[in-house]
Amino acid sequence: MPARELHFAAVDLGASSGRVMVGEVAPDRLTLHEVHRFPNQPTRVMGTLHWNILSLYQGVLDGLGAAATHAAARTTPGTTPRTNPRTTHSAGLTSIGIDTWAVDYGLLDASGALLANPVHYRDTRTAGTAGKVAAVLPPPALYAATGLQHLPFTTIYQLMAARGTPALAAAHRLLLIPDLISYWLTGEAGTELTNASTTQLIDPRTRDWAGPVAEALGIDLALFPPLRHPGDPAGTLREEVLAETGLTAPTPVTAVGSHDTASAVVGVPATTRDFAYIATGTWSLAGLELDAPVLTEASRAANFTNELGVDGTVRYLRNIMGLWMLQECVRAWGAQGNRTTRTDLTALLREAAEAPPLRSVVDAGDPAFLAPHHMPDRIADACRRTGQPVPRTPAETTRCVLDSLALAHRRAIEDAQRLSGRKVRVVHIVGGGAHNALLCRLTADACGLPVVAGPAEAAALGNVLVQARAAGAVSGGLADLRALLHSTQPLRQYEPTGDRSAWDRAAARLAEAQATGQVTEAASGQGHEEEPCV
Repeated sequence: MPARELHFAAVDLGASSGRVMVGEVAPDRLTLHEVHRFPNQPTRVMGTLHWNILSLYQGVLDGLGAAATHAAARTTPGTTPRTNPRTTHSAGLTSIGIDTWAVDYGLLDASGALLANPVHYRDTRTAGTAGKVAAVLPPPALYAATGLQHLPFTTIYQLMAARGTPALAAAHRLLLIPDLISYWLTGEAGTELTNASTTQLIDPRTRDWAGPVAEALGIDLALFPPLRHPGDPAGTLREEVLAETGLTAPTPVTAVGSHDTASAVVGVPATTRDFAYIATGTWSLAGLELDAPVLTEASRAANFTNELGVDGTVRYLRNIMGLWMLQECVRAWGAQGNRTTRTDLTALLREAAEAPPLRSVVDAGDPAFLAPHHMPDRIADACRRTGQPVPRTPAETTRCVLDSLALAHRRAIEDAQRLSGRKVRVVHIVGGGAHNALLCRLTADACGLPVVAGPAEAAALGNVLVQARAAGAVSGGLADLRALLHSTQPLRQYEPTGDRSAWDRAAARLAEAQATGQVTEAASGQGHEEEPCV
């Protein structure tokens, strides 16, 4: 008889929505089902932008209830699933894993109560904190110790901004967002390593806390509960949660790559080590999977970050503004009342594909594009400032955005190869951008490499696979997990056209603008090294 499928719930919280997926896994089978999706709508209160964390938690509870119902309906009565001895099953649900965005956190008092809604990484409270940190730890020293870009709202900058506030003074625990959700589900606190590596408080060589950095900045590492690794047990659902979700037996939570990019990189269906990945969505995170960090000054100057991945790997990548730019353009056009002709994304992309290529390009890493609102105007200003034709229509603006993203993808992958010494033969695009055929085709042309697009839900799939391995449903290393993905997930390949001369000229134009300071002067005083990482 074939091995029976086990069911795993993946909680995947993104910047604009949350979802709960159920993965059905056997040694040679992997399917994913979305059972619940809910909005993630930040709220500005008294001038501060907060995550609505209680609403997100309710969405998780609703989703777990839907996951339990789905798994129970698909579990054949009278059979005994093969499992790791430490796991139990509830209504056919084997375990739960949680991944979210990075850097943000909640503060708890001594009783475990949340002191305030977590602050959004796009809030302006960290403005000016980079200089305060640099006065104590110059950027080269901080990079050598932690391997992260000099970023304005990693956790160290948020804690610097929060210094002296009543909430931080009263805090007994600091939990990153996925750890906070896990704590509310289980009552057990931990700090998952891949997400902890984005705080700028982890030494990527030891994969442990960077004590000298915390001491120099006056950050109390005792606020963080002990580190967990992907695959570690993270507790079982509390009785209250069982009642809320309709689950009827102890259900474990398993630590996964809780930074969604860490899970997304597990979800890359690569068949060779010589690959680059681009995790696309609100952000494009483009880079390589390495065995050791690259902590050179050249790496710092090129704005690369060394975040920790699953199974001892390093996510060596650059953060690019991503499809956020197009999302904000679509929102702006919709607000102008052009919903029928200008926010139909399929039609818009079709028109953009027919627009003149590389007519205008902008720096997709420019902090000028970080804030919400007025994105078409800011793109037009950037083109005007650099002496390029200003896009006149939504289609031309869309083509400018996608050409610019493809050019940024090319630059990141070329720089990553140069700095790491690792050669790339194929580029994998995962996440929401895998559905954007134009972006995938342009990236293949810009890079001069084949692009494999998919899966779109790489983060949820990576989340499920780490759980499944911990439960004994699959075995092996990352190569084995990726082989299962490659054989079970729909993928599409884009071959480059072969002529990169137009891309070379566009890259030269942009490099000249950057050299003369035309690109970053609109960044409201923020330098390029203050680009965000989420």
